[in-house]
Amino acid sequence: MIKIKVPATSANVGVGFDCMGLAVSYYSTVSFEESATKLTITGCPTEFQNEDNLVYKAFVKGCDYLDKPVPNVKIDIESDVPVARGLGSSSVCVVAGLKAASVWFDNQISTDQLLVLATEMEGHPDNVTPAILGGLCVSFLDDHNQPQVIKYNVNDRLNFVALIPDYEVSTHEARKVLPKTMSYADAIHQVSRCAVMTKALEVGDMHLIHESCDDRMHEPYRAKLIPDYDQAKAISEASHGTMYISGSGSTMMAITPNEASADAIVKNARAAFPNWKIRKMAVDLAGVQSEVSERGKVLHR
Repeated sequence: MIKIKVPATSANVGVGFDCMGLAVSYYSTVSFEESATKLTITGCPTEFQNEDNLVYKAFVKGCDYLDKPVPNVKIDIESDVPVARGLGSSSVCVVAGLKAASVWFDNQISTDQLLVLATEMEGHPDNVTPAILGGLCVSFLDDHNQPQVIKYNVNDRLNFVALIPDYEVSTHEARKVLPKTMSYADAIHQVSRCAVMTKALEVGDMHLIHESCDDRMHEPYRAKLIPDYDQAKAISEASHGTMYISGSGSTMMAITPNEASADAIVKNARAAFPNWKIRKMAVDLAGVQSEVSERGKVLHR
């Protein structure tokens, strides 16, 4: 049996629109094993238990890339990562399937190749890169449509709180509300703050994190799709947190200077939004992990 563990991701981190992503301690574990039939999928809604399942499509893409026949496979999905909440649920599926194909055929897909294949499936690298590499990643596609990635450290004094509403925001709708152009002044505002944010997260400077987390590209427009955005932001800032929309929403992520601040946000957010999931998060530094076992005995990781 092959088990693949993939972290959720929080893209954009405020000012890093479509280029910055953070791996967080919220996981999906997907198991793959030989089957007597072509395909069996468990652990997800019935409508996804077929060949259109994104995990299986990624598994097939990995097999095709290696020019190997697609084996009969049983896939079991154990996922905590909610769908359409801005936590990279599709990237988790893509990375799990591709990594499983690599492990199935003796780890023949390198990390660089995994990044390319995952980006091809997702269309952009901001979520798949931290899911694969862990940590804070900034990435772009070069002139040959290949992902280029820099990984940054995140200061371990910082704490993160995910505020996950009980409603979705469609990625399509979140894209549709964005303007087609922006001014030079706004572009300069964005680029300068994105550069500062990467360093501020490394050194753990909450003042700079707060000052630089002032987005003009997507948050002012996407906030209108999240009815409770203003209240959630007020709760975060009242306890010294800096909040941003995770991915295209509806999840919002608060960065805090210490655990006491994070605990206060959790307490107050749970009181205000009893039907939401409010979770303290750590930064996942490892990215995708694999484990191979036989008859319950782990052979290698």
